[in-house]
Amino acid sequence: MSEMAEAIRRLIEEKGYSEESVRQTIEKALKAAYKKRYGTDENAIVKFADDMSDVSLFSRKVVIDGVYDPTMEIELEEARALAGDEIEEGDEIDILEDPKSYERSEVSTGKQTAHQGLNETYKTSLYNEYKDKVGEIIIGYYQRERNGNIYVDLGNAGRLEGVLPVKYQSKLEFYDKNDRIKALIVDIKPTNSGIQLILSRSDPKLVCSILEKEVPEIADGTVEIVKAVRDAGYRTKIAVSTKREEVDPVGACVGLKGVRIQNVIRELLNEKIDVLKYESDPAEFIKNALSPAQVNRVVIMDAEKRQALAIVDESQFSLAIGRQGQNVRLANRLCDWNIDVKTEEQAADIDFSNVNTVQNARALFNDEAAEEENYDEITTVAELPGVNKEVAELLKANGIEQIQDFVEAYDSDKIQIEGVTKEALDEINNLINENVEFVEDEAETEEAPAQAESTEKAEEEEEYFCPECGAKITLDMTHCPNCGCEFEFEEDAE
Repeated sequence: MSEMAEAIRRLIEEKGYSEESVRQTIEKALKAAYKKRYGTDENAIVKFADDMSDVSLFSRKVVIDGVYDPTMEIELEEARALAGDEIEEGDEIDILEDPKSYERSEVSTGKQTAHQGLNETYKTSLYNEYKDKVGEIIIGYYQRERNGNIYVDLGNAGRLEGVLPVKYQSKLEFYDKNDRIKALIVDIKPTNSGIQLILSRSDPKLVCSILEKEVPEIADGTVEIVKAVRDAGYRTKIAVSTKREEVDPVGACVGLKGVRIQNVIRELLNEKIDVLKYESDPAEFIKNALSPAQVNRVVIMDAEKRQALAIVDESQFSLAIGRQGQNVRLANRLCDWNIDVKTEEQAADIDFSNVNTVQNARALFNDEAAEEENYDEITTVAELPGVNKEVAELLKANGIEQIQDFVEAYDSDKIQIEGVTKEALDEINNLINENVEFVEDEAETEEAPAQAESTEKAEEEEEYFCPECGAKITLDMTHCPNCGCEFEFEEDAE
């Protein structure tokens, strides 16, 4: 079996099979040949040397006096002749088989089984090798075309085949025999002889992967590709960002004199690539996304429906739209907004009053709410901004520390402290009026129902005015009769 041992070593060393997979394949092949000869392999035993230097096939038979099935049984006298007089009836004995004595059909069966086993092992090995490479780039060479699909030679003696389907091809790319093809792996499928890699030349990730190899700042994480969209063969838009203020993400991708981005463009056969800066502000991001057009301003028409209007000069209109709407269509996909493009002349006919009024009202209310949230609570005289610290200490030493205590004493003109002048008291009172707003405690309101009733009457008599134009309005109105501003009144929670 020395030839078999040599074959085992070559399979392990040259083909990269694991020792266990080769062991299983050889065992199956020998048992297949055994079964072809004897009709069963239930008593076939395959034994390997510890160092895989040799392999032997045995036929395990039961010792019996009066053989009925010579395949499974052996005569007692014959067994003792082979293994000694210690053998008794009912024992089992392993008899070495000589594969060289097998007929050609039996050997062919073993070879076929070995071939199939090794093929499956190779396919499994290839699949395990490439299953984690989906999304990576691979390079091959044009081999043939069938029904529009391009077959790519990826090496490995034809066992590893690449297919570039029609739907994944770039529209403007054409190939000749043995042309080099760099593509993205998008899927893996097993075949009879190996595995088939489904490739793509139209996926935006292909551009991102090529750009990453050209730009070290992307590879090390300094610059991040936020999103990329593509009309394969024509134009790609890539939004990039960085957390480091000193780094220009667009400049890093373009490179000195455009060297880096030109390498990517050449790899994509002169496809246009727009690298732009990502902005969290949607209006600014939309401006950038419509490059190379210059956008004057962006109006958010409906934030909930993500509708926006980009206004450009007449000279920039066709550039912003792009050929057959390509530029604005890619910008829509990049920003995930529905962008309409108008010239300044066209935008002049649009009524923005409702949009601006609602936005201004929201901004006004948001600003007021923000200011209220940002108020710092001041309870003591010493906390007043700009207060004379010495005077505040004297007041505190005489039992007037809280602002409420100071106001009550000041109003009743009961503050008589040595070293504190009337001018100093007046100055503190002015600071309180400028910086302190007294909020009535809810519990106190509940304890004074009569005062609450008078407050309600005062509110009923109070006049209201539009926050946009100043026109007088009433509580039952939802729109200003003068400017059309939309608003609603909310009652304070009790």
